[in-house]
Amino acid sequence: MMDLNKLKDAIINFDEGGAVSLANEALKEGTAPNLVLRAVSSALEAVGQKYESHEYFLAELMMCGETAKKVINVLHPLVETEKARVLGKIVLGTIKGDIHDIGKTIVGSFLIGAGFAVYDLGVEVDAEKFVAKTRETNANIVAMSGLLSNTVPYMEVVIDSLKKSGVRDKVKVIVGGRPVTKEFAARIGADGTAVNPSDAVAMCKGWMGKT
Repeated sequence: MMDLNKLKDAIINFDEGGAVSLANEALKEGTAPNLVLRAVSSALEAVGQKYESHEYFLAELMMCGETAKKVINVLHPLVETEKARVLGKIVLGTIKGDIHDIGKTIVGSFLIGAGFAVYDLGVEVDAEKFVAKTRETNANIVAMSGLLSNTVPYMEVVIDSLKKSGVRDKVKVIVGGRPVTKEFAARIGADGTAVNPSDAVAMCKGWMGKT
């Protein structure tokens, strides 16, 4: 069985081709997709630590995030087929007006690694797309990310649209990003916010009755 530390190292060193190749090799050898995803999450956690210690900067963080996304794209369909192992369904996206992707990517990978099926809508996601995907997937949770203080108020527009569409009472809403506080989340009607990926995972698992 492949040593998944090789995959972890490839992501940390933003070796996109190598990481995808190693992921495919691990799957061919029979490694469970969830185990591969946990290696991805572990790599991104290490990358986050390097960023906090100023060993890596934003450019490196983004390259690692893009590498992880390529691996996640390979694994995501396989995780979705493992219905018994999926804790819940999460619709994820960076809100309209904001093109920042790295934080969302990291949180999404942690959630996938924890056993959630995550439907990543990308960046610049408007309220209609959030509502449509929530309905289509019968999601349990809607997760919104935003990094710009002048765009995060749009999160309330999304929540209002979820209410008007009749799906708000069927989902939990988690919001995150540098400008987002607990007070802001409560004011716009979100169910919670998280300051880091681990907190986001814990909150979402709690909503699904898991610890």
